[in-house]
Amino acid sequence: MDITFVLPARCISYIISLTTPRDASRLSLACPAFKSAADSDSVWEKFLPSDYKEIISNSSSISASSLMITSLSKKDLYFYLLQETGKKCYMVGARGLSIAWGDSPQYWNWLSLRKSRFPEVAKLREVWWFEIIARIGTRILSSKTNYAAYLVFKFVKSRQGFDARPIEFDVYFEGSNNHKRRSALLDPPTNVSPQLSQDRGDGWTEIEMGEFFNENGDDGTAVCKLCESGSVQKRGIIIQGIELRPKYGK
Repeated sequence: MDITFVLPARCISYIISLTTPRDASRLSLACPAFKSAADSDSVWEKFLPSDYKEIISNSSSISASSLMITSLSKKDLYFYLLQETGKKCYMVGARGLSIAWGDSPQYWNWLSLRKSRFPEVAKLREVWWFEIIARIGTRILSSKTNYAAYLVFKFVKSRQGFDARPIEFDVYFEGSNNHKRRSALLDPPTNVSPQLSQDRGDGWTEIEMGEFFNENGDDGTAVCKLCESGSVQKRGIIIQGIELRPKYGK
């Protein structure tokens, strides 16, 4: 007997919404009769965090966040914001970062790029002191989760200085003395191993800055900082933002 003839679609959707995102995805593929119910907004809205609209509005412009909420299905929105486990990801766009000399057109330009998820990105013209800081309240992240922070960037052809001196990265809780600094070249020669900067597959590159454990979401403010102290002139990098996402294993 076809269960869809016995139970109305609304009832099937409700039953599926009591499962997990993985179960809903499997039902959508395994049973054609369930596909419409399993992919429905009423199912996937149950899987989204209750504050998903706040997450979007804090990491995008007002117009971009409104478009995202109205144009994407709840299933697409889930996989855009979250991993399969339901853990939250978060990205601070360039305008939300504290960039040394970022408001000076002499040193930085602000422009729009088609492949950016934010309306504006920051393009470095020329600086000696290179410093970028993101501050993220941990309450918007998933609790009991280990997070890694990633600088998301790309180079232009006429770049300079990022192959000469390593950038120092620091990820820590504001007010804490427990700093675990690391350093790396953003633009190392191709024959240097390992290559810590990785292609994201979306036209951008990322490099891990560090990690922290978000215990209960009330740990305060996570600070993600990168700096090079001004010993080498630098130019030709475009900053999209800093992304936080769950990290599993080592």
